[in-house]
Order: sequence, then C-alpha cells, then structure tokens
Amino acid sequence: MRTKVVAGNWKMNNDINSSVTLINEIKKGLNQKNINVKVIICPPFTSLETAYALIKETPIKLGAQNMYFEKSGAFTGEISPLMLKSVGCEYVILGHSERRTIFMESNQLINKKIKAAISNGLNPIFCIGETLEEREAGKTFNVVETQIREGLANLSEQELSNLIIAYEPVWAIGTGRNATPEQAEEVHKFIRDLIANLYSKEFAEKLIIQYGGSVKPENSKDLMSQPDIDGALVGGACLNAESFIKIIESAQ
Repeated sequence: MRTKVVAGNWKMNNDINSSVTLINEIKKGLNQKNINVKVIICPPFTSLETAYALIKETPIKLGAQNMYFEKSGAFTGEISPLMLKSVGCEYVILGHSERRTIFMESNQLINKKIKAAISNGLNPIFCIGETLEEREAGKTFNVVETQIREGLANLSEQELSNLIIAYEPVWAIGTGRNATPEQAEEVHKFIRDLIANLYSKEFAEKLIIQYGGSVKPENSKDLMSQPDIDGALVGGACLNAESFIKIIESAQ
C-alpha cells in the first residue's frame, strides 16, 4: 500500500510573518487529527529557514519550489541544492508548469536539476502535464511520455527510489477547472505503466504519483480515491490552513 503524500506549493506567496501564521495554524490543526498522510510544505525561499525551525519537531516535511543544478558559482539569483539542504529541505519541486511555460525550462534542464537534487540528497517532486491545446489535440499521452523520458533520462531505478511524480494538467492549474477523477486516473495509470516499461513493475507499483491542478476540499477525496492517485500537490488551497487540512484528511 503506497503512502498518500500531500504537498502544499505556496508559490510566490507569504512573507515571513504570514508564513509563521500559516504554519502555526497548520500545526495546530494537524495536532488535533490522527493523520496517516505524509505532509510537505513548500514555502518561498525567504521563508524556508523559519519554516524549518517551526516544523522540525513535527511530522511535516520541508520542500523548496525550485533550484539550480550547480552547487555554487556565478549564477546570480539562483539557489543551489546544498543551500536548500542547509536550511532543512528534504524535497524540491522541479519541472512545475510555471517554470516550463513562464521561464522556458526545457526537459533537458529539468533532467539536470533532478540529477543534482538526487546527488545532493534531495527528493524531487517531478511535475509533468499537458496544456489545454495539447489535450484538445489528443497529445496528452505523447507530451507526458516525452516529459518523463527526457526528464528522467540516464537515471537508474535506485537513484529514483525517493522520486515523486506530480501530474498537473496545465489547463487545470489556477483556473478552477480541474480534471475529473476519471481523466486524472487515466493519465496516472498511463504514467505508472510507462514507468513499469522504463524500469520495472515493482518500482512502478511503489512510485508515488500525485495529482495537482485546482485541488480543493470539494474534489480532493474523489481524486485521491482513484487507484493510481497517491496524493496531491496543492496550490491555492494550501494557503488557507483549514482547506489544506481538509485536503490532507481526505487523503486518508
């Protein structure tokens, strides 16, 4: 039985003060529940150190939203995997659609980042997903397969032992329009079958595959009850402690 994993991607939201408030509210809410779900929060870089200080005695894990693939150097404005490790991060989101579409990150660059994360002891949350135009053109499976093949190129099953894949259809991110549970499950099963072909059936069966894209308390239970959906990468709804906790509860 795969563990459900719910991660909150705060994106470019919350300064230090509002980060402290939100984390304390999440901690208080979870303390009152008997939760058997892995919870990860991914605040902006400026809040990571403070966030770790607040959660290090709790089951909540810390992730970052991005990183560069070099350990150090003349890369103005970038953050290295070693920097993330030094402030308590265990996870890092890589390949998010906003990085792909706004900042033009390629599958090859994302592959370098995944390799750097793994070699420096960080667990990647590897995001994939198609645009509305690609879905309407019937290219969903082709796009997802290319992103996986190129994003995970030259990485072994052992290296990917702590990988999380997050399927996030771009057309459902921040739009209020989410994939139906059946649509999401169809792609999740395709991903698991592809991983089984690329690696092994045993590895694919253990792989955590999250869904992301306008996840909210109203739809989270139906989505995460699907056989191949192992949790959620939550956007806007994670910025409110009550809604985030409801989503975590629904994962059970």
